[in-house]
Amino acid sequence: MLNDILKIKKSLFADGVQTVLRGQENRNRRVVFVNGNLVANVRSESRGVNARVCKNGVYGFSSMAEYSQDAADAVLKAATENALFLNEHAPKGLPAQASYGRGIVPFHKAIVDFEQKRIIDTCKIIDEYVAKTYPDLVSRNIVYTEDSQDKIIYTSDAYDGHVTNPRCYIYVIMSILSKDNQPLELYEVFGGSGSFEDHFKDTAWMCPRIDNLHKKLVEKADGVYAQAGYKTVILGGSLSGMLAHEAVGHTVEADLVLGGSVAGPYLNKRVGSDLVNMVDFAHTALGQEAPLPVFLDDEGQLAKDAVLIENGILKGYMHNRESAEKFNVEPTGNARAWSFSDEPLIRMRNTAVLPGKDKLEDMIASIDDGYYLVDTNNGQADLTGEFMFGVVMGYEIKNGKLGKAILDTTVTGIAFDMLKTVDMVSDTVSWNSSGFCGKKQRIPVGLGGPALRCKIMIGGR
Repeated sequence: MLNDILKIKKSLFADGVQTVLRGQENRNRRVVFVNGNLVANVRSESRGVNARVCKNGVYGFSSMAEYSQDAADAVLKAATENALFLNEHAPKGLPAQASYGRGIVPFHKAIVDFEQKRIIDTCKIIDEYVAKTYPDLVSRNIVYTEDSQDKIIYTSDAYDGHVTNPRCYIYVIMSILSKDNQPLELYEVFGGSGSFEDHFKDTAWMCPRIDNLHKKLVEKADGVYAQAGYKTVILGGSLSGMLAHEAVGHTVEADLVLGGSVAGPYLNKRVGSDLVNMVDFAHTALGQEAPLPVFLDDEGQLAKDAVLIENGILKGYMHNRESAEKFNVEPTGNARAWSFSDEPLIRMRNTAVLPGKDKLEDMIASIDDGYYLVDTNNGQADLTGEFMFGVVMGYEIKNGKLGKAILDTTVTGIAFDMLKTVDMVSDTVSWNSSGFCGKKQRIPVGLGGPALRCKIMIGGR
């Protein structure tokens, strides 16, 4: 954990400018077992300090790969000089950014360090369970990943705080041969926000989910290809979460709206059916702590929920301070940076489609000929809202009942068109928080959603 050496530097903040001073440490770990062999055992850390200064709408930024008082002095001086120089050459009349309150955000969650041997031993226990229980596998991988961000933030006209974002996961990856003697692979992710002890003090709770993973893999090994075409499908929570992030979320980040995303002309217009609601949650979602809680962003703004779609109507965007001024709204606290050397960008936090009132079994029973698409391993979209997602696990639906598993396929569409076809929404949300978003700099994100009944183009053989 970082020691606070920055508080006394607030006295160096220049008058007449807005200043953010941020110290940060990132820690990463990775342990990999392949078929019982330890093939990776990595730990890395980086730390430093940066300052970002705004004068009449123009910014100066400076960072240094050293967390010390001398480094803080240096970056404050450089960033202030940069901002004042740019201000001399910038168009006159640029608005000063408003202040939205000052205070201190309470510390939320400690980052606890554990010895590497304990992590290795835990991965070995899981590997031995998989090897003993499922001798039919052609390969197995156990992967432990951990990344944490530890930040101390001081501002001239916003909020101060010591904020952390620890998370860790174990991936269990299995491979089996299909009936055509081709390798098929599926994986399950365990863990979430917090440190090793929060999730892996005991591993017995993982066994039923590992067993279910193997069950799905065996079903897939006997699977069939989907029939290509425009079909009625149920998108599982994994896919609706991917849709929320990739196909909608990026189009409603205010900087990308200003850059010409499809969402620009749709504000306060219909982009989905009445059943579609979407929110980028800050730290609390649906009555519980969000998968990756954000209480304070990297501009010192209190993080608050950004309501994106309400009853099918596009209601708003995600904002930092600069974009909020341009749209004449309050910032939502979406300014986030990955490393001490990165300036904060508008980034998603925990973006999700909200649950509805339907039961999954009723949704399946309502389809005579379609598909239930359960898991995805990747997705991509552009600023037109056009998307393509890979589907690695799914089932036929025949006469209201699940049929055979299907082999890998893809689904494609245009988000604001597809969302208008949603006519049933399940009452439970599935979350995924193990991934990164790669908009210019990577950042940890959470995404989630319920099952959605809709029409979509699905690929075949």
